[in-house]
Amino acid sequence: MTFEPIRTERLLLRPVRRTDADALTERRNNPDVAKWQTWTLPYPAERAEQSVDEMAAMPGPVHDEWWMLTIADLADTEIYGDVPIRLTWDGRSAEIGYSLTPTAWGKGYATEAVEAVCARLFDDGKVTRLSAMLHPDNTASAQVLERTGFVFEGHTLLSFWVGNDNSDDWLYGMTREQHTAWTTRPRHPAGDVRLVAIDHTNSAAVAALSTHHSQRQFVPPIEQSFREALFVAPHQGSPVEPWLRAVEADSELVGFVMLTAPTEAHPIPYLWRLLIDRRHQRRGVGHCVLDLIVEHCREAGATALDISWLPGRGSPEPLYVRYGFASTGEIVDGEIEGRLSLA
Repeated sequence: MTFEPIRTERLLLRPVRRTDADALTERRNNPDVAKWQTWTLPYPAERAEQSVDEMAAMPGPVHDEWWMLTIADLADTEIYGDVPIRLTWDGRSAEIGYSLTPTAWGKGYATEAVEAVCARLFDDGKVTRLSAMLHPDNTASAQVLERTGFVFEGHTLLSFWVGNDNSDDWLYGMTREQHTAWTTRPRHPAGDVRLVAIDHTNSAAVAALSTHHSQRQFVPPIEQSFREALFVAPHQGSPVEPWLRAVEADSELVGFVMLTAPTEAHPIPYLWRLLIDRRHQRRGVGHCVLDLIVEHCREAGATALDISWLPGRGSPEPLYVRYGFASTGEIVDGEIEGRLSLA
């Protein structure tokens, strides 16, 4: 497979050169970069030079060998990182990786680079599947894959070794069809957002909605919410009444909400669950849903709305804080409790 340089809005992705060896040595010896990667420290300059020499001699990705694209600025004056590629199954599938120097983190470069590489690989009519793997604690890397359309496929236990240390592995993949579905998903701001009843006609479709896998620590799967709503534990000795609705945006199911309805024993409703499907995130749906929930709670006579969230990378905390929820100072089971005044 030949691989011409790729230009994106901000990046140049080009075949690795022998002159990239020094930058590769520096990057791979950075403990922050190496933390979740497959090499051990120290990473000798001789190893980087040999690796770069071998890959620079290749015309492009070849079967069962690692080849590398260098990520640079458009002027090709500063190196940000690399994207290794390995073809398998006689070029019908490909595994990718990526690493960036810390000064390039947090700018969206990894996502921009991986998007471009995936598109280029699928442009080759032979490639039908891409894959990648990562350490389960490497949330930033998982988010890069998820934002480019990769789907979580499995969690293997103590399956990956680096030196004398081994760990679990998360496996991600994406077929050509999944890539097409992802790149053609709705991205415009949501228009007509509504809360609709869940019944036998749409419950299966609602249950199929899902966050990205890295977000499951913050928002459990809908099947769990259904189970919790069916078998509700009393709160402070009094029954809890769940109120469930699906979220529609422009007549398409895009999410799910679950509240505790205000009762005499529990007059302040609690936003128990808010899930926006992975394909419809970043469209402003969450804010619209909060507007609808607030309207519903006010109509029910509630003077406040309670919520709780886990902090961390990928948490919905920024959405709730921007909307106006304020911490009550209470932390229950590791979750920060928040309240929004409806008065």
